[in-house]
Amino acid sequence: MKKILYLGLYIFAMGVALTSCRDTRTTGEKVEDGIEEVGDGIEEGVEEVGDEIDDATDDNE
Repeated sequence: MKKILYLGLYIFAMGVALTSCRDTRTTGEKVEDGIEEVGDGIEEGVEEVGDEIDDATDDNE
């Protein structure tokens, strides 16, 4: 009887330990993250364009 109880507790504990948590972010947080990603992408694009302009003007000198 003890072994069955221990086995049941073991299975329950493993189930709880291995169950992943849901992402509980709100819609506002998801939108904010999306806006930040777009802003980062724009920033990187501007830097790349600036580097290309610098390279082009260096080649003309």
